[in-house]
Amino acid sequence: MLRCRCRPPPWVVLRAVRWLSRIAPPSPATAEPVIRVSNNVARLGEPKEGPKPRQLLSLPPFPSTGTDPLPGRKKDPAAGGHPRQVTAISWVKHYFADIPPEVIQSHFNKGLVHVESSNHDFQTKENYLIHCLKKIKHNHIMEPGMKIRLPVSVAETKIIKRYDTIPTATLHPNADEIEYIKRLVIHKASFLFLFSPFVNVDFSYLDSAIIVLNKPPKVPVKGNLPVHNSMDILAAAALSYGSDQGPKLVHRLDRESSGLLLMGRTKESFTRLHWLFTNVNLAKSSSEIWNNACEATTRRYWALVIGSPKEREGIISAPLTKVLLNNGKAERVILAHPSGIDGSQDAITEYRVMGPTINGCSWVELCPLTGRKHQLRVHCAEALGTPIVGDYKYGWFVHQRWKQMPRVDYETLSGKPYKLRRPEGLEVQKGSVLSKVPLLHLHCREMVIPNISKFLGSSGEWLHECNPWSTSRPDLLRIVAPMPSHMKISWNVMSSFLV
Repeated sequence: MLRCRCRPPPWVVLRAVRWLSRIAPPSPATAEPVIRVSNNVARLGEPKEGPKPRQLLSLPPFPSTGTDPLPGRKKDPAAGGHPRQVTAISWVKHYFADIPPEVIQSHFNKGLVHVESSNHDFQTKENYLIHCLKKIKHNHIMEPGMKIRLPVSVAETKIIKRYDTIPTATLHPNADEIEYIKRLVIHKASFLFLFSPFVNVDFSYLDSAIIVLNKPPKVPVKGNLPVHNSMDILAAAALSYGSDQGPKLVHRLDRESSGLLLMGRTKESFTRLHWLFTNVNLAKSSSEIWNNACEATTRRYWALVIGSPKEREGIISAPLTKVLLNNGKAERVILAHPSGIDGSQDAITEYRVMGPTINGCSWVELCPLTGRKHQLRVHCAEALGTPIVGDYKYGWFVHQRWKQMPRVDYETLSGKPYKLRRPEGLEVQKGSVLSKVPLLHLHCREMVIPNISKFLGSSGEWLHECNPWSTSRPDLLRIVAPMPSHMKISWNVMSSFLV
């Protein structure tokens, strides 16, 4: 009797293979064991895991040829009119002026610093968008438009166990409060260079025009009758340095925010800088050097926002207006109506997302082009839809959802989910991102302003041309302030993913 030896159809074979694979799945692929030696004993073990993907922090694009990439630094006289050549490590050190240079050098030595390719191509791998990155050496000459990416760990700092506490407010500033305000001074001296055929002298002098403080959070800037330990009252008592009158506030910061606070020591410097922060055109004069310095004035804030803006960078142009609440006892700043009938004020802010979204938050760099009250907080909360962490006035409901919703963040390069871990030995201070009630994460980190002391005479009068003895000093001053303790802890915790 003959039997028919016909093959089953392919779909029957596939179904059988699928059913068998559920019963006995294939063994996972394992790497070949390697020999490990410990205490003079050799054993077979699995190979070490490769380096885990690191979070990458994006630096601003290198500026074009027409602008000075390193404001505040003196140019080389031998270069003449040629543009300044800046290496990659000089650009990174300029941006992270508050980080020790050896930390930045170690990142270059380990090959952790990358640059985006010039053609801006993208590759898709496992449905994730990957930037074309390549390693860059420390002596590589920067070109306009180049973007450097390096690990977030470059800005990690040690957190001391003892934190500076705010002195108790008294009717008149006492010795503790005066000592406290003196520790906050971040700029009060400059450097003067004297050249002669026989001697080269370099000594520091007290800046006769300005004083810059690193304001801590929860300290009011402007005092009134019930407030006695505000920044202006303490500065007038402790930072006069023999002058008849104390320094005056050029601009203001919110009570909850922190960062650079500029104060004028003379009437002329206060007036000129106040005009500059109000409107650049008001501060201009007949001096071309002064006008160019006014155009280069910038302020940069670092903020931790809930969520991530849809666009990685852009300009927010949203007018603001004030509304009164509780029968005029409180006020609130909101986005103005497009018609402008409610007495709106123009408000413009440049923003740039610095890194990936982690734990539902993103680090953002903000550059206000106008100085309105609560401008950055309202633009982040209402214009971008990402309120700043700790801003309960403009982002209360978002904070409630952020604390309750489960979050799964993915690493950009590999697509693997992030795992939040707490760095060892880190004491969570009240106010960081891990606390139940975080403080406001808004810090004025960088400020580039004209070197106004070059245009002031010996008696404080305004000079339309620079003093002859000040030609060797830079036209711009660049000042960088480190973050407060609660933002440092948040930065360290947020950079602990897969690092």
